[in-house]
Amino acid sequence: MPMVEPPDLAASSSAGDSGVSSGGDEHERGAPASPPALELRGVSLAYGGLVALSSVSLSVPAGQVTGLIGPNGAGKTSLYDVVTGLTRPSAGRVLLHGHDITRSRPARRARLGLGRTFQRLELFSSLSVRDNIAVAAEAAYPLQLRRVRRRPHSDASEAVAGQLERVGLADHASVRVDTLSTGMARLVEVARALAARPTVLLLDEPASGLDSGETDQLAGLLVDLAAGGIAVLLVEHDVELVMRICSDVVVLDRGSVLASGTPATIRQQREVRDAYLGQLAVS
Repeated sequence: MPMVEPPDLAASSSAGDSGVSSGGDEHERGAPASPPALELRGVSLAYGGLVALSSVSLSVPAGQVTGLIGPNGAGKTSLYDVVTGLTRPSAGRVLLHGHDITRSRPARRARLGLGRTFQRLELFSSLSVRDNIAVAAEAAYPLQLRRVRRRPHSDASEAVAGQLERVGLADHASVRVDTLSTGMARLVEVARALAARPTVLLLDEPASGLDSGETDQLAGLLVDLAAGGIAVLLVEHDVELVMRICSDVVVLDRGSVLASGTPATIRQQREVRDAYLGQLAVS
């Protein structure tokens, strides 16, 4: 899979963002490090007296899978809603490739390369697998190909076919999604998100309902996506899957970051085991 280039956000930035010097002094110091693909800085979210998120800061680098785990009610879905623009945070900032998108609308964020699946299946139940994926492909390709005057419908069709092969659903392309198993329907959601060509992909329990073989297939897919340059943030209750494929793991508890680090580090932290991992064997 070719490396994914982040979208050109600079064109939409304010004049102040473009005032960074690129003169000789910067050359002598060396090029600055690239910002994370996705970054949250001190994000809080409150509904009246109920605090859903409290000063959450985390980063998701390009080219790796980052896990986000925690007990039910920890704030994981609320965090996704803030990142994708469905909910405005009470405080803090959300940055995509270093650019502040905190006030951007959800559609704008999607066009800038942010993709998501949902904990509850959000598919067009009366449409086929192919048509569900085509919805995203048709929306994405005209925007990205307009300047080179290629045929967007042709390219969208190729994208759909590619995603069907990628998630192993090519033989089910014409099947209505409401006849699929939950596990297969989740793969349709992943394929639809990928058809929009995201640079940052947020997955909300994609392994729910998958059998062991499908879970292994999903694991390989996510590793391949990261190897191709996509930043993947994975919310998942299958902790063994998270520990197997994630480079870093963030643990949320009661709306706050309880711990973050490599899978090995997370497994060894007593407070994480007490709050979430429970009797999971420490290895």
